[in-house]
Amino acid sequence: MDQTGKIGIFDSGIGGVTVLKEIIKILPYEDYVYYSDSKNNPYGDKTNEEVQKICDNIVKYLIEQDCKIIVIACNTASTKAVEFLRKKYTKMTFVAIEPAYKMVHDYSYENPTLVMATKGTIESEKFNLLLKKYDNHKTYVLPCVGLADIIEQGDRKQIKQYLNDNIGIYKNKVKNVVLGCTHYPLIQKEIEEVLGKVEFFNGASSLAKHLKEILKQKKLLRFPGISNTLNVQSTLNIEFKDSQGIEEKEKRFYSLLQK
Repeated sequence: MDQTGKIGIFDSGIGGVTVLKEIIKILPYEDYVYYSDSKNNPYGDKTNEEVQKICDNIVKYLIEQDCKIIVIACNTASTKAVEFLRKKYTKMTFVAIEPAYKMVHDYSYENPTLVMATKGTIESEKFNLLLKKYDNHKTYVLPCVGLADIIEQGDRKQIKQYLNDNIGIYKNKVKNVVLGCTHYPLIQKEIEEVLGKVEFFNGASSLAKHLKEILKQKKLLRFPGISNTLNVQSTLNIEFKDSQGIEEKEKRFYSLLQK
């Protein structure tokens, strides 16, 4: 792999922009290709085999775009497809997001916790092993069916209605909220409007740090001799690809990236 290769990132939509923003904070001088798979969104209601086939096609595209490493910025794809992809593409390194439930164990164990995730993530073996290992016995697990799709559409009224109907019962019951889908950090403000002041946990910042370490270990950092990213003149290049070619999706992606 070449140091000058790109970092590939994909998600079932534009929600993975929340992961990309964390990556850019510590790797502002790399080039990126972001793949938004709006054609197959949502992944949460698909079988493992369906998700694996979808992800396989995306990975082929990202490899064609000269990607040196691929980030799976979708919890459902991570739980259903990452092992399949690692076995098939042995020369490619995959870094996969996962629900940040361990962070609750490490930093806020005593507090009641709500885990919000897709049905596919919550039913996965990977998540259930994580929950069993770090369970604080004060955790509510909520499959947020359809929420990622509503966020993808950007309908604020519908988002607020969904949250009131589905998480309103947890008001004053929880102090921690695990955002187990990369779309959900986009609506933290709306979640707090329903639940009150809570502490949010998501895996994006941890993934970004892990990604940088892997690039360093594999000698794939674009500027390996630079330890302080603030001293680097950023030449950020971010290519966006939507599987349906929706122009509005691209505009929203770049808008969210700037916030």
